[in-house]
Formats: sequence, C-alpha cells, structure tokens
Amino acid sequence: MDVVLKTEMPDIGEPRRGKVRDIYDVGEHLLLVVTDRVSAFDVIMPNGIPGKGKLLTAISLFWFDQMKDIIENHIVSSKVEDFHPELQKYGEMLEGRSVLVKKAEVVPVECIVRGYISGSGWASYLEDGTICGIGLPAGLKESARLPSPLFTPSTKAETGHDINISFEEVVNVVGAETAEKLRDTSHGVYETASSIAEKKGIIIADTKMEFGTIDGRIILIDELLTPDASRFWSIKDYAPGRSQDSFDKQIVRDYLLTLDWDKTPPAPELPPHIVEKTAQRYHEIFEILTG
Repeated sequence: MDVVLKTEMPDIGEPRRGKVRDIYDVGEHLLLVVTDRVSAFDVIMPNGIPGKGKLLTAISLFWFDQMKDIIENHIVSSKVEDFHPELQKYGEMLEGRSVLVKKAEVVPVECIVRGYISGSGWASYLEDGTICGIGLPAGLKESARLPSPLFTPSTKAETGHDINISFEEVVNVVGAETAEKLRDTSHGVYETASSIAEKKGIIIADTKMEFGTIDGRIILIDELLTPDASRFWSIKDYAPGRSQDSFDKQIVRDYLLTLDWDKTPPAPELPPHIVEKTAQRYHEIFEILTG
C-alpha cells in the first residue's frame, strides 16, 4: 500500500500543513486531506503508517454521522466526484482520505473529556490529587473510571504542547454562553460515543474535539473520536491499577522510548515491524467501531 506523507497540488495552492492534515483553501470551502504522517512527542516521523489517513477519515465520518442529532458538523462531502472540477485530476490521491468542509471560525479551545484517569491526568493526580485543577477522591487507581466524566479544556497550540486551562479561563476567552455550550456539547458527544463503543466492546477513556462557528452557530470541525484524538481500550482486557493497551500509536511511542532520542527533530525512522503493528492497530479499531 502506498504511503502519502505529503500532498502536492500546485495549481490548487500551497496547503497549511498540520501534523497529519494538509488543508487547502478551495474558495467557498476547505479541502482537508488526511495523510499517513504519524507524530509522537509533537515530532513528525520521517516515515508514515500505510492506510492511516483513510482509516482516520472513515472513523471521523462514522462518528460525525452518529452525532448529527446532537450537533451540526463541517462536512460538505467526502466523495471526490462532488469536489470542485479542478480537484478531479487528483482523485486517485484524494479518494478515501479527503473531505470538503465548510469554512468556520475556529474556537481557540481544545475540548477534552476524560472518563477514566490515564496519561497526563494520572500523572497530575499522583502529584496533587487533581486533574487540570479539578479535585478527585483519594485512592483512585491508574486507569480507574472517574466518578463522572471531566471537561478539561486546553489551549490550541500551533506548535508544541497544548496547555490545560480552567473552565473559567474558557469563559474569559469565548464568553460564558459559548463556554457552557462547548462543555455541555462535549459531554453529550462523549457520553453518546461511549455508549455506542461499549456495545462493541470498547472503552473510550478520553477524547478531544474541536469546534468552530458559522453565523454564530457552533459546529464540530476537524476530526472526531479517532485513535489520534482518543484513547480506546478493550473492555475484555481492561483492568484498573495499570496502564492499558490502546488502539492507537502507543506502539510508536513505546518504541521511541527505547531509543537514545531527545524527542526533538529530526526523528528516527520507524522500523518495518513497528509500522506494520501500528497499521494493524488502526485497522483493528476501525473495523470494531464501524463494523
């Protein structure tokens, strides 16, 4: 399978390149192309994961469809034949990994919901008994289910790490009404998705989502409930008191931690067996979630 690390469409213009997505301005809409790039510790690896972009696109589309009764999203079409005529000649590259989306004003807040205590949340809890400043009961174990899901927003950093902020800081950034809408919608999406996933044997430990506004309406944008933006665990293998095996790029992170690498560019090339195992994990969660 070919790996798409970088898209080139000279007559369309230069895209804005994120860690994974190449975003083209195509007039009335934006074109989001999901590449096979993979990053770890905020550094993009020199080689990608075959099929990753198509799997992420399909998973996002699945979840956007599931949430359409909760909140509008930015999708216009994922079918290349619906794209602007000048994009048709790039159809082979775009097929399955691109979506035409509405232009929205991005809300400058990452909306994170945590249902379980893991990752940076676990580290914070060990330090002072809180997650993002929210106090929690004593004696919780790693990977334990939280008493109730937490809304733990962060800044949206163009480069480097996002920074956790309080709900009060979100109010200062976007106003009380919008902050409450972001929090309540994020909870609604997380709880609906968790119910769907649990029926398929999957725990959604946490997830992050992004929102934008169009004519004052808040909509979902970017990706949704993908393994790049969420921790998915198998219910049958779940056991609190330890870290869990995730359906994501944890394989890549674990491998990199065995190396003498300082987590700054240039990143080391991933060996074939790590690439293959990671691709299998993405494909596995795609099949479980979407059927």
